[in-house]
Amino acid sequence: MATLRRLREVPRHLLVCEKSNFRHDKSRHRHLVETHYHNYRVSFLIPECGIVSKELKNLVMETGPYYFVKNLPLHELITHEFINTFVKKGSCYALTYNTNIDEDNTVVLLPNGKLILSLDKDTYEETGLQGHPSQYSGRKIMKFIVSIDLMDLSFNLNSKKYERISWSFKEKKPLKFDFLLAWHHTGVEESTMMSYFSNYRIQEHQPKIAVSTMTDLQCPVLQSSELRGKPEVSCSAGELLDWLGAVFSNAELNNEPNNFISTYCCPQPSTVVAKAYLCTIIGFILPEKICLLLEQLCRYFDEPKLAPWLTLSVQGFADSPVSWRENEHGFRKGGEHLYNFVIFNNQDYWLQMAVGANDDCPP
Repeated sequence: MATLRRLREVPRHLLVCEKSNFRHDKSRHRHLVETHYHNYRVSFLIPECGIVSKELKNLVMETGPYYFVKNLPLHELITHEFINTFVKKGSCYALTYNTNIDEDNTVVLLPNGKLILSLDKDTYEETGLQGHPSQYSGRKIMKFIVSIDLMDLSFNLNSKKYERISWSFKEKKPLKFDFLLAWHHTGVEESTMMSYFSNYRIQEHQPKIAVSTMTDLQCPVLQSSELRGKPEVSCSAGELLDWLGAVFSNAELNNEPNNFISTYCCPQPSTVVAKAYLCTIIGFILPEKICLLLEQLCRYFDEPKLAPWLTLSVQGFADSPVSWRENEHGFRKGGEHLYNFVIFNNQDYWLQMAVGANDDCPP
């Protein structure tokens, strides 16, 4: 009975909602996008729209590339050449692929040059590196977090600290992982991921893009000034997020009595739009690309449109060791960490940030 009770329990989650305007000097929208580093799914929904502009289409097509490297030794990410080629000359991102954060060793590289390792107890002790217990370990500590500042190491590659880390990764406890890698830079550098890692099994990938036009879609009525909604006037931010999840899952929204899969229905008040444009991008998507997409979506309302609002939703990798910035992320029952913008035609916006049970409160 106790086991059944635990299975029925809804895991704790945190949802933070705020509203602002893109033109405000103190708007946090860009900072929050830039510090959510490892994103695997981006979706935008535009009501009363069947075709988007050429500029927006081009941005969607330019969200790649990213790279998959098989069995890459971890010591390759701390070499002088790698740091100088990628870390110092742009924003370099890396994430171990096909690893489970709650039971496997996982690694991320952040664009600020921080290499963060989430290690099981045995591996942590074998590496001999300094770290701290995972804050989600419970009474019996089974996971440890190690943070290595590559920018700091690069200033003195002859230091004892660098020699100890290099020896640990090369000889004491050699670690290899399958990695997703991506590099954002503004220069015209000739060096690329493909040529740099040519001695390893590396593949270049482009994100997968799915576009659909939905007809007669029932949409919630929203008012930009009413984040909590108003009875019989407008829906709340929480109700909208639930509705978006149903739309992205292609669930039926009519709550018919013979539908045994979903009893969900659109929150009220609602309105039916003749058509809505939905685009979903799946891959290893960088914050820099999402910032450009957000800016372009804000320009959608430069000319009068029928739609009063549109949305941009971003989901992070469930097994990333961090969510925002360097905040430790755990899986628990879902591993979710995501955010959603509701962009209104007056440049007001709602920002919703959600994380699961094993996470700090979103920033």
